[in-house]
Amino acid sequence: MASALDDDEILHDDYYSLLNVRREATQEELKVAYRRLCMLYHPDKHRDPELKSQAEHLFNLVHEAYQVLREPQARAIYDIYGKRGLDVDGWEVVERKRTPAEIREEYERLQKEREERRLQQRTNPKGTISVGVDATDLFDQYEEDYEDTVGGGVPHVEINKMHISQSIEAPLTTKDTAVLSGSLSTHNGNGGGTINVAFRRVTSASGWGEVELGAGDTHGPLLGMKIFRNLTSRFFVTAQCALQFSSRGVRPGVTTMLARHLDKNTMGYLQWRWGTQSSMNTSIVRDTKSSHFTFAMQLGIPHTFMMVSYQYKFQDEDQTKIKGSVKSGFFGTVVEYGAERKISRHSVLGATVSVGVPQGVSLKIKLNRASQTYFFPIHLTDQLLPSAVFYATVGPLVCYLAIQQLIIRPYVRAQKEQDLEKQQESSASNIAKKKQEAEAAVLLMQESVRRIIETEESRLGLIILNAWYGKFVTDNSRKHERAKVIDVTVPLQCLVKDSKLILTEATKSGLPGFYDPCVGEEKSLKVLYQFRGVMHQVLSGDSEPLRIPKQSHRIDADT
Repeated sequence: MASALDDDEILHDDYYSLLNVRREATQEELKVAYRRLCMLYHPDKHRDPELKSQAEHLFNLVHEAYQVLREPQARAIYDIYGKRGLDVDGWEVVERKRTPAEIREEYERLQKEREERRLQQRTNPKGTISVGVDATDLFDQYEEDYEDTVGGGVPHVEINKMHISQSIEAPLTTKDTAVLSGSLSTHNGNGGGTINVAFRRVTSASGWGEVELGAGDTHGPLLGMKIFRNLTSRFFVTAQCALQFSSRGVRPGVTTMLARHLDKNTMGYLQWRWGTQSSMNTSIVRDTKSSHFTFAMQLGIPHTFMMVSYQYKFQDEDQTKIKGSVKSGFFGTVVEYGAERKISRHSVLGATVSVGVPQGVSLKIKLNRASQTYFFPIHLTDQLLPSAVFYATVGPLVCYLAIQQLIIRPYVRAQKEQDLEKQQESSASNIAKKKQEAEAAVLLMQESVRRIIETEESRLGLIILNAWYGKFVTDNSRKHERAKVIDVTVPLQCLVKDSKLILTEATKSGLPGFYDPCVGEEKSLKVLYQFRGVMHQVLSGDSEPLRIPKQSHRIDADT
């Protein structure tokens, strides 16, 4: 299980980093690290009252870390809850005498209970707003007499349809959930709305059932039922039936879908629908880390078609995706292509161009913001006009780049700076304390470092010439930023043993003699050292393990 230590915990004492040991360290590794630091910080080695007091404080920190990590039960608690989990007054979740495995099992059970309570307090709202725009007058203008009329030369763009839907979930118990949803639609001045209430119950670990009641001014009352069941670990089925009441009578409908995992990344679906639009549909969906592929074929009334779509996922920070699809059937042929990209932590923006016969050319813009979706289909022309395809493709791209540069990036940058400033303010007192401890540790290391250097020089071993830790500014585009580094030459030399320096994958700010000079910012460790009389240099990430000397760190004579 991954450690439950969070950023707030790391700002306090990270016992593993303090001892410079792996999180999987054995008892023997812990003992060796503890003895070495005890020899360095033992109060009896210092006569100066101030140094003696500082040594006593650091010695107690090391002793506390060792006492926790050497005991399996306490170590398991620390790995899961962090240091605050060791507070006797607040420890009420498990007995101290349980084994580490039992403690982890109890923790997972409590986490599940907390998640269930949190679930019961959530309404999980979801909504969609769709605004249809008719912009065909931009490309399909009338000629001759129409242009002579007043205002006839100005293209007319209008909103011809809208749809708004919203749903909320209200967990009644850990197994029962009520769902309330509603929608309003209008098209060319005519519209209507519906409201639905559904009750869902989880019947077992492999299935659930749902009953739905609805009413509307266009379709009349609705009574429906839906069930889901896992038949095996790789095969599940859903079935849905509904009765739609209207002035024309009762219209029944049944839908059944079978799904199977064909392999780790591929699903196969087979769907049968009977009712006002009866059909049979089969599809294969393959979803991997880098791509998404779909093939579907449907035989039905009134729509029979075949569809192929492919989506490529870029492995970048903005989760960029490009996609394309071809759909052909009795209604004609439609080709779609587009892209989507994450523009903030909770927002994804996408645009799709649709070109078809006889549908014409359309541009579809979609914005997902958390659980809300905003959809803007813009119909440009009923004909296949190259100019419409060009503007539908280039227009959104140019607008996005302009908005990205002028609005989104400055906003995101300002938000990050604001969050960073708040984090630094909240941790200022703790960092000041850590800085004082680090400076005291460096003073206590001086005598040990002097002996280590003498030993290493006598054997032409490892000598740390300079070492800096913190934020380095190497990119020319960031020259306006100020580097924030501290000198850690003495603490690193103190960790040298037998001409070797080994740092674990833990954050280096917790090492003896270190502290965090730039909270919340990316940090690195830069070391210039000498080994066998030859200069070496290395730049290592904050949480990357480091082992020196290495041949790859060697500085060529010509450099």
